[in-house]
Amino acid sequence: MCITKFPTFLLVLYFLLPVNSCDVVPTALPKFGFTANGPGEMGKPVIIPKEKEKEKQEKFKINQFNLLASEMIALNRSLPDVRMDGCKSKDYLKDLPKTSVVIVFHNEAWSTLLRTVHSIINRSPRHLLEEIILVDDASERDFLGKPLENYVRKLPVLVRVVRMEKRSGLIRARLKGAATSTGQVITFLDAHCECTQGWLEPLLHEIAKDKTTVVCPIIDVISDETFEFMVGSDMTYGGFNWKLNFRWYPVPQREMDRRKGDRTLPLRSPTMAGGLFAIDRDYFTRLGTYDAGMDIWGGENLEMSFRIWQCGGTLLIVTCSHVGHVFRKATPYTFPGGTGQIINKNNRRLAEVWMDSFKNFFYIITPGVLKQEYGDISERQKLRERLQCKSFKWYLENIYPDSQIPGSYLSLGEVRNQESGVCLDTMGRKENDKVGIFSCHGMGGNQVWAFTGNKEIRCDDICLDVTKHGGPVMMIKCHHMKGNQLWEYDSDTHLLKHTNTQQCMDRPKDSSSQLPTLNDCDSNKASQKWLLKSMDVPGTR
Repeated sequence: MCITKFPTFLLVLYFLLPVNSCDVVPTALPKFGFTANGPGEMGKPVIIPKEKEKEKQEKFKINQFNLLASEMIALNRSLPDVRMDGCKSKDYLKDLPKTSVVIVFHNEAWSTLLRTVHSIINRSPRHLLEEIILVDDASERDFLGKPLENYVRKLPVLVRVVRMEKRSGLIRARLKGAATSTGQVITFLDAHCECTQGWLEPLLHEIAKDKTTVVCPIIDVISDETFEFMVGSDMTYGGFNWKLNFRWYPVPQREMDRRKGDRTLPLRSPTMAGGLFAIDRDYFTRLGTYDAGMDIWGGENLEMSFRIWQCGGTLLIVTCSHVGHVFRKATPYTFPGGTGQIINKNNRRLAEVWMDSFKNFFYIITPGVLKQEYGDISERQKLRERLQCKSFKWYLENIYPDSQIPGSYLSLGEVRNQESGVCLDTMGRKENDKVGIFSCHGMGGNQVWAFTGNKEIRCDDICLDVTKHGGPVMMIKCHHMKGNQLWEYDSDTHLLKHTNTQQCMDRPKDSSSQLPTLNDCDSNKASQKWLLKSMDVPGTR
């Protein structure tokens, strides 16, 4: 820990803070200072005694994590130094910019919020930390009012509490926090994080080298059950699927080659998770901050990721920076109109502004989203034009060539059997299962397939795959290496041939079967004729 870097008079003040006072915290907490064997020290899991299981379950409902365990852990608990050895000896620029750390919270637990704050203070070089800004998004808990303000006023770093007048959501609350801040770099963190040793310098170093670089730390996992600190992987980076859900995917070989195998060098990531990142203040403004037309939360991370890359910036995961985050299985928050409606609106805005014709992948696999109004996007379109941003096709080809959305495709829609009127259908099954056939319904969803320029037949991140004569036809994670996932389509005969086996997809003789088969190709056989039909997307503008 870095507490010893503080002047003596600040240390005295720091350890005399009244954290056990009943007018400051909602429940009694342990002593402020940690002990070597205290609960959760060095990131170890906290085990709740059986006699307190009922209390644990009741408190879990409040924030959707083990609040009882969190309250047993010191606010400034110790953590291991989880950096790779090569990171510990790196030299960073001496003249690094100062940062303001912006944290939005709504009804956050006292222990997790203050542990976030103390971890920032403890493990950030004081000369690099301009301030911490806590943006209260209309919390309803008394201890997050005056008691919080009284507490942070005594901390050895400037911590300001900014209040939203009404519930506004993450996006607008972050915008207010950014507008209030004064540091040259704005670092956004969530309200249930813990920063580790050396987390800040490598982030600021990359921004100091190039102000158009946006940086994210490795996001380590803090268990929602035990608050164990588990080191995140530096071998995954951000992507997304056809439904525009953010996903972690393995780092491709091309990115390892670019870094010449040095895992301490930052990763070029197509997208970011969005909860934790740092950006130069001037660049944040020039880039268009957040899309203020988006509501609450959801989709803003992809929108900003696309905008960074398409408009000339760079998005990095800095593998020498680690910040822990409590990952919850469910959200404790409710949103006006429902979470699904809000995310659909936000995703439509990003699709319409940034994805060009590739937005059809999103619309065809989630047709219900087309009913969602998404507001006026004219200002965001003008922003794209003013910044002279590149096309989404450029993004797929140059930044994310291994995207689930193919850079080129010959058809997008049904694979329909000409004879019987049945279509290839995922049947709601996951990868490593057999593909099905079902009556064609024309509603997209499970019956949407892309025949790609690489001759894959894929739905999102699964490809049709055959390993032996006669099948079965499996749905396997797309690997981009052709082989068992390579198909040829003859638009004259309408035969769909699997290249490796040299057999063609066939509708089974048993009409009750919901599984296609592979048989020797026969252009006179009606059951082997398939129509690759691109579907129209109604209602787009």
